[in-house]
Amino acid sequence: MDWKPDRKAKKAIYKQLAAFLENGIADGTFPPDKPLPSERNLAKELGLNRSTVVAAYDELESNGLIQRKRGSGTTISKDIWGITKKRIPSWNRYIEAGSFLPNLPVNQRIRKEAIEHELINLASGELSEDLFPVAFLREITATRSFIGSLGYDHPQGSAILRETIAEHVKNYRGIEANASSILVTSGAQQALHLVVQCLLKPGDAVVLEEPSYHYSLPIFKTAGLKPYFLSMGKNGINPDELMSLHKKHRIRMIFLNPSFQNPTGTLLHDDQKKAILKLSSEHGIPVVEDDPYSLMAFAGKPVASLKSMDVHGNVLYISSLSKVASGLRIGWIIGPKSVIERLADAKQQIDFGHSSFTQWIANDFLESHHFHCHMKGLVKELEKRRDQIVASLKFYLGNDVSFNIPQGGIHLWCKINKDFNEIQLLEESIKRGVIYVPGSTMGSEKGFVRFTFAREKEKLINEGIKRFADALNSLY
Repeated sequence: MDWKPDRKAKKAIYKQLAAFLENGIADGTFPPDKPLPSERNLAKELGLNRSTVVAAYDELESNGLIQRKRGSGTTISKDIWGITKKRIPSWNRYIEAGSFLPNLPVNQRIRKEAIEHELINLASGELSEDLFPVAFLREITATRSFIGSLGYDHPQGSAILRETIAEHVKNYRGIEANASSILVTSGAQQALHLVVQCLLKPGDAVVLEEPSYHYSLPIFKTAGLKPYFLSMGKNGINPDELMSLHKKHRIRMIFLNPSFQNPTGTLLHDDQKKAILKLSSEHGIPVVEDDPYSLMAFAGKPVASLKSMDVHGNVLYISSLSKVASGLRIGWIIGPKSVIERLADAKQQIDFGHSSFTQWIANDFLESHHFHCHMKGLVKELEKRRDQIVASLKFYLGNDVSFNIPQGGIHLWCKINKDFNEIQLLEESIKRGVIYVPGSTMGSEKGFVRFTFAREKEKLINEGIKRFADALNSLY
């Protein structure tokens, strides 16, 4: 048989073999009146493991192209076109052919391990249950009457909630907005999807921070965008680099996470924010500000958002309650009315609008005194956990690591001052019962990891870093 596998190709060998056999069936190379080689003989002839041939035959059988009968061997289906016989769809082909790309395999692995096993979780960006405002939300649902409608709501979301969000961002984030310029979304993630899908087209050049949480999102590749990256310094990105990228590539949109950035925890200085806004207004480049963490400043001073400094309407502002009560799935976009209406139309095509019940709860929570009390306690608790992870890293790893201490947010970006295999270190850590995010998933050069300190209490944070240190030392 004149066929050899391409061992450098991304396509699995059994799929390559199945495709070759399918083509041979179609062009008559393998006649329908003769059996196909047995699994054992074909594996021997091609120098493959028998399991590879079995998997290839399984694929062909699921497509209705071959039949296997004990004692008769493997033959080509006599009803190959499915005239009298029902065929099973080749679901793997559909999965691979879909235009919406899956998460990175390492991210899928981290999520799966965290769900299926009892691990100390220094990977998840979700708060621990004791940090959620459960008591406050119970009081709201027990003492206040539901005032919403159970029918379809306004395409932009509940008018009452949008008024409350406008008041909230004015009081807490210094942003002037009105209800007509706000779209309620299913968290910040949906907001990003809507922006990418509705306002950009394949081939558009966009700017992301590097490293960045956005780098790990498949939505940019799915949309066919061309990403360019700005390196993150101690105080965030350098606006001069942004100008240089625009001259070379004609940037269409800039995506930034300026307040306690994920993963580095950096806070962009006001002078840099002003420079970015100046460039944006001079060249007409919109900026998408993703802001989950600005209310989590440990110093207690308000953090100025880009949107609060935007006088020309160049910034699309995205935020949510995901870092306060993720189960509500309430996020929002603030921007020009025409843009919001376009995004609202797309959202309505996807889900016919957000749940009126969770909008009601979110509205009552945001406008109540509970919100301020909860945020005050949350920031205090996060600062304690930040202090614990800093102390644990210094105690267990000393000069083997280096990092900047974040002044807010939930992430600590850590450089490992040793050569190490990223996959081996992750596997060794999982074996010891701790999980984190490898730096390469954020687009960084090798040698970094991201620890998140919102998921575990101080005792488990300390134990988690100890186990990570043991895993690192086991590689030497």
